[in-house]
Amino acid sequence: MRRWWAALAVGVTAVLALGGCGAPAGVDRDLADDWPAFGAPAAFVPQAGACHPTVQDVGYLSGWNPVDCAAAHRAETLYVGTLTGPDAGRGAPPRAGSSGARTAHAECATQVNKAVGAEWRSGRLRLSVVFPSTLAWTGGARWFRCDASEVASLDDGSVIARRGSLRNALKAGSPLALGCFNPKLSKDEVEEMRPVACTAKHHAEFVGVYRFPDLSYAEFQRTTLRAHKGCRGLIAKYVKVPNNSDMVYRAGTIIYHPYEEEWQDGDRGVQCFLWVSDRTLTRSLKGGGSKALPVT
Repeated sequence: MRRWWAALAVGVTAVLALGGCGAPAGVDRDLADDWPAFGAPAAFVPQAGACHPTVQDVGYLSGWNPVDCAAAHRAETLYVGTLTGPDAGRGAPPRAGSSGARTAHAECATQVNKAVGAEWRSGRLRLSVVFPSTLAWTGGARWFRCDASEVASLDDGSVIARRGSLRNALKAGSPLALGCFNPKLSKDEVEEMRPVACTAKHHAEFVGVYRFPDLSYAEFQRTTLRAHKGCRGLIAKYVKVPNNSDMVYRAGTIIYHPYEEEWQDGDRGVQCFLWVSDRTLTRSLKGGGSKALPVT
């Protein structure tokens, strides 16, 4: 670049020498003022709609290698948000459990729910909130990515490769949506929820996600009966039966809750399942009323 500038300067000097002291038309003798100013460098911001071959924990620029969503991939950026206010004024990207992490998770959950067509925890999905690297944050980056991935099963959170976008992936009839199950029990502990078609013999059915109040994880563990009570309310609404004291005689409840780190980041979504052990079901109980779920 410097050689080019030097050659240009020599050429101009030669023109001036040939023309004597006068300047040719359009030349004002100032060699610097006619160059356009360079614009401010634009910081990198990821784009929604990009799919990725791997799941990222940190949004390093070197790791931004999106692929066609029709090809095999393991994550999709469904939304990109921006932290503002005190959360953006920190000296480093938000840490797990921080105000910034909770703010970003809440916005991601809302936007991902819109993108997939239902509450994301009502399907075999994983939500990842990805912040920029410390170096990018120092340079002014305040974005966060909302990435979604498909997981193997309710009990196996391993991310699996998929083809196609996750937009509208949880619309009615989706193979990713949670449905009916046969629980494998060990005493009172659920070891596995084996998915089956609702027209096949089964004993449990997903009814919805109960939003637990904003308590510490330790407090949640001490009050899990509160979650079961909340799930009974969802069962009553799902089946269309009265939500009263008879509910405990209609069906049992099985819950799946977020891990501690997810909880600290603001995820309060408890997955609720109705469970009947005294009879075998062969259809969905949604909207079935008291005939479908009698008091026993």
